[in-house]
Amino acid sequence: MDFWVFLIFLLACGPAAATGAMFSPGEWYRGLAKPSWTPPDWLFPVAWTVLYLCMALAAERVARQAGQDPNVGTGLAFWALQIGLNTLWTPIFFGLRKMRGGMIVLVFLWLAVFATLVTFWRVDWFAGLLFLPYLVWVSVAGALNYSVMRLNPENTRQPA
Repeated sequence: MDFWVFLIFLLACGPAAATGAMFSPGEWYRGLAKPSWTPPDWLFPVAWTVLYLCMALAAERVARQAGQDPNVGTGLAFWALQIGLNTLWTPIFFGLRKMRGGMIVLVFLWLAVFATLVTFWRVDWFAGLLFLPYLVWVSVAGALNYSVMRLNPENTRQPA
């Protein structure tokens, strides 16, 4: 493992992690109707910490294959796309309170995470496997975003 490359990818997750602190759910979100299967609040920072570590490790493993596998560049481009979309969701959903906008971002995020997983798997199966929990988490987040949007139609139409 190249620790410095891993650290760079982990630091690249920093802006996405920072949006969680900058745009916390707050009273607005607490006041919304949510499905009974909504994960508890304490799970979110734990899950994201593990996911960011897995994402950085997967990218480091793929980056080590540069020059040996033609899928490396595509995989790392998808990695960059997914971390950008990941960073975008929180300010849209919690900051602007745009549930539909958040849903649109989540659809593209899911596609980017899936594309990263598939491309990484072609380079290094373990790197692809490291993205599987992230795909599951984004699937749950998408279902939660959609459910909250459906349960709160009056908030879907109101501006922030």
